[in-house]
Amino acid sequence: MDMKEYIAEAERALLHTYNRYQIVLERGDGVRLYDMEGKEYLDFVAGIAVFALGYNNRAYNDALKEQIDKIIHTSNYYYNRPAIRAAKKLKEVSGMDRVFFTNSGAEAVEGALKAARKYAYLKDGSREHEIIAMNHSFHGRTFGALSVTGNAKYREPFEPMIGNIRFAELNDIESVKAQITDRTCGIILETVQGEGGLIPATEEFLREVRAICDQRDILLILDEIQCGMGRTGTMYAWQKYGVKPDIMTTAKALGCGVPVGAFLMTERVGQNSLAAGDHGTTYGGNPLACAAVEKVLDLFEENHIIENVREVAPYLEMRLEELKERYGCIVGRRGAGLMQGLVFDRPVGDTISRALENGLILINAGTNIIRFVPPLIISKENVDEMISILERSI
Repeated sequence: MDMKEYIAEAERALLHTYNRYQIVLERGDGVRLYDMEGKEYLDFVAGIAVFALGYNNRAYNDALKEQIDKIIHTSNYYYNRPAIRAAKKLKEVSGMDRVFFTNSGAEAVEGALKAARKYAYLKDGSREHEIIAMNHSFHGRTFGALSVTGNAKYREPFEPMIGNIRFAELNDIESVKAQITDRTCGIILETVQGEGGLIPATEEFLREVRAICDQRDILLILDEIQCGMGRTGTMYAWQKYGVKPDIMTTAKALGCGVPVGAFLMTERVGQNSLAAGDHGTTYGGNPLACAAVEKVLDLFEENHIIENVREVAPYLEMRLEELKERYGCIVGRRGAGLMQGLVFDRPVGDTISRALENGLILINAGTNIIRFVPPLIISKENVDEMISILERSI
């Protein structure tokens, strides 16, 4: 079958929950992808901030092949060495104390919410605790994660959501204070909002939220699923400010293509929340997924990934600012590190489609923002190439 025939077959077989671009991707190498007809694309999406190491990294591939030949799955009734090693390394780079491996970011959020409510339940026995989330946030599509996602269009078709969720505004501490009650048990926010428009939480806001949580014994949950794993220039975005969460979620680049996520917590929360029988997963923490996590963390260090982000990100920001100055339809740039957005005065769908025709893969964040979340191995030359193609596509 040719590419059009494959796409037609997909439309007959797959549930239509995505409006997909009309290409069938076949393989990748470095920062480039190729469709089944051999056309080359410069990738500035990285599978939505997943492929931090780029495609076809031999050391990563070999580690997975080696683990496949040993054992892929055992269940959590038994220990396995990749999970133990991966958890140890993840604790070291995150500064957290306890790890629970999941299959996805949304599942990590689900676990974080359960941990916060169990922590509060053990304190007072109440089943009426509330969680504060942020407007314009995105935490996932499962019911708990969707319930704390601050965009009504995602929630409304599936209501009622889980109860006792309140919404405040990111970077507006007074709006947070207005939502706090004696029943508040957790505050969840993305350290950098992704789908909501590439908006970083300010240091002042994070510190003020942390202070409120400390004063009232409320748990601070930071969602680092998209902005974590080196994308903003530190392994986790909160580390730039030193505002440590009580619970943290991570996924996407954690496995660099293998579906895996995790929620992590401090020892205090770990000893006073989820216990045996409270939470589980069949596939979470299996040897294959954790072999991926372990190798990703090793390669981040060996290949100086975060150092590359710190070098290339300011150059990307500069080139995007130059583009903004040249085109009146671009009204803003925002983001952090290699997680950037250009804000347009109009919908960006046509521009992204033209970029794809010109060999550049981009995605949006909302209707009027182009999002740039490339592999973390990109060079300044890749940035120049991207700008050249994007300029032709605007």
